[in-house]
Amino acid sequence: MDLPSDLLHHDRNRFAFLKFFQVAGQSLLHSLPASCKLGSCALLAATLLTGCASEASVKEYQPRYKPQAMAESLTSDRVKRMEATIINALHCGGRSPLVALGENMVAAHTALDLLRANPRDRIALHDYNFAVARILGLIKAAKLNPWNQPLTVPTSNGPMLLAYKPDPRPQWNPARYTFTPADQFKIDGIYVKEHATRPGIGAPIVAIGKSINSNWRANYFMKRVYYGVTTVISFKGNKGVIEFADPLHQETISLDGHAYPLAADFTVPLAVMLAENAPNAPKLQRMLNPEKYAATAHLSRLEPYDPNKTVVLVVHGLMDSPSTWAPMIIHLRSDPEIRKHYQFWFFSYPSGYPYPYSASLLRKELDGAERKYPLHKKMIVIGHSMGGCISRLLITDTGENLWNLQFGRTPNQTSLSPVSKRLLEEALIFQHRPEIGRVIFISSPLKGSDIAKNPLGRIGSMLIRTPNFLLAVGKDSFKSISFKSGDLKLKRAPNSIDTLSPNNRFVRNINQIPITAGIPYHTIIGDQGKGDSPHSSDGVVPYWSSHMEGAVSECIVPSDHGAHQNRKTFDEVTRILKLNAAVP
Repeated sequence: MDLPSDLLHHDRNRFAFLKFFQVAGQSLLHSLPASCKLGSCALLAATLLTGCASEASVKEYQPRYKPQAMAESLTSDRVKRMEATIINALHCGGRSPLVALGENMVAAHTALDLLRANPRDRIALHDYNFAVARILGLIKAAKLNPWNQPLTVPTSNGPMLLAYKPDPRPQWNPARYTFTPADQFKIDGIYVKEHATRPGIGAPIVAIGKSINSNWRANYFMKRVYYGVTTVISFKGNKGVIEFADPLHQETISLDGHAYPLAADFTVPLAVMLAENAPNAPKLQRMLNPEKYAATAHLSRLEPYDPNKTVVLVVHGLMDSPSTWAPMIIHLRSDPEIRKHYQFWFFSYPSGYPYPYSASLLRKELDGAERKYPLHKKMIVIGHSMGGCISRLLITDTGENLWNLQFGRTPNQTSLSPVSKRLLEEALIFQHRPEIGRVIFISSPLKGSDIAKNPLGRIGSMLIRTPNFLLAVGKDSFKSISFKSGDLKLKRAPNSIDTLSPNNRFVRNINQIPITAGIPYHTIIGDQGKGDSPHSSDGVVPYWSSHMEGAVSECIVPSDHGAHQNRKTFDEVTRILKLNAAVP
C-alpha cells in the first residue's frame, strides 16, 4: 500500500495523515508478518480509541433518602420524627434553603443524641451522615457563609447557630473552596469503576478550589485543588459547629467524647478531578507535538505533603497521562496501612520526547520539589511502560560510560555546540537518585519493543513533531556518531517511539550499564492470560524486554499492556509497599 508522502513532511497535514492512518491501518495490518500483527493491533487500537472511552464522568443530582426506621414498629417515635424531619427538609430545600438547613440541623442534632446513648445505632449514624451532607449541600446551593461568623438558622425547635471551627492552617480556610457532598455525584468511567469508601461517621465531601493556584508549579501541587474531606458537626446547646477532617491522615474522630471511625470516599474526589481536567491534558496531542505541550511536564502532589509518609512517585507511559494511575491509587488508598505509610506524587510529561530527555526533566523536578519538601524517607517509584524506562534511569550511574558508548569518544573529544553538549550531558551523564529506595517496573520495555521498529511503529514515529531544540541537537550530534551494524538509522533526532526500539543505540547502550547496587527493584509483567512466559508478551512488550535479572520479585499477571490497571497488579503493589514499610 502506498502512503501519500506529502502528508509525512508538512506539519499542517499531520492530523490529516493521522486520519488516513486510522482508515488505512487495518489494510496495512494484512501486509505485516504474523509475528508483528498482535502488537501492531494494540498500537492501532490505542490510536483509534484515544479519546473515545471516558476516563471519568460525573453528574450532580439530588440523592434519595431511604428511611431506615419508618416501617419498624419497635422504633421509637423520636427516631421516626427525625426521619420525617429529613424528608421534610428535602421537600422544602429548593423553595426555602434556610428552612431546609434548619430541619437538617435538628435531624443531625437528634441523631447525635441517639449516638451518644448508643454509638452502634446504625439508623442514627445513617441519618446523621445524610443530614450533615445535606447541610453542606445547602450551604453551597444557597451561597451561605458560616465560615466568617455564625449563621442564624430558623428551626422547628427555635433559632440555632451554625458556625465553623477555625483551623490555623491557611490551606484549610473553607472560604477558598466550594464543598459538594460526595453522595451528590453519580460517577462513571473506565478509571473509576471501583468505588472505594470507608464506613464511619461524617459526610464525605469534595472540596474544589474556587480559583487556580497561582503558584501551583512552585509548590508542586495541582492547578486547582480537588480533595476529599469529611465533615462532622458537633452540637452544644443550640449551636452546631462544622469541622473538616482529612480521611487520608485520620482514621477516627471524637464526637461527644466517643471515638468513631471517620467516614471517607476515596473515589469521588478523583473522579471529579479527572472529569474536569482530563480534556485539558490530551494524551495523543502531547505525544504528537511535545514542544507545544512542554509546559505540561511537571511533578505534582496529590495531597498535602506529610514528612512522616513515604512518597510513592508514579510515572506514566507513552501516549498517556497521570489519570491512568487513578484505578491503582483508588485501590491503594482503600487500604488503611497504605494510607498510614504513603503519599502519592506523579510526574506528567509530553510523551513524544525521547525518554532520556524526559528523565532529565524529572531529575530537575525532583531537585526543586525536594528543596521545598525535604524527604525524611526514601521514595518508591512506580513506572508503567515507557515510564518504567524513565524510572530505570533514576537508579543508574552512567558517569561518562553511556556518552562514550554513544559517541565512541569522551565528552571532551566530542565536537558539539555548547547548547547541544549541555542537553546531551543532562540526558546521558547522570548519577542515581539517592532519595529513591525502591522501584516497581510495570510492563516496561526496558530492552525495547519490536512494535517501535515495525511498519506501524515507524509510521507513528514519523507523526511525532520533533521539537526545534532537539532537531538542532540531533543534527549536531549526527556529525559525531559512527553508526554500527544493526543501529536504528534516522535522518532526524530520535523521539519517544525511536527510543523504544530494540535496535536504538541508546537502548542497547543503557542495557550495558547495570542498575546501581543496593536499590531493590521489582517487575510486573503481563502475559494476556496465556500463562506462556517466558515466551509471552502483553501484546506490546515481550517478556524478554520486561524481565530483569536481579529483580527482587517478578509477578506475571493475566493482562494486556495495561497491567498497571489489573487487580492482580494492585495486590502485588500492595504487597511490595507493605514489605517496604515492614507491615506484617
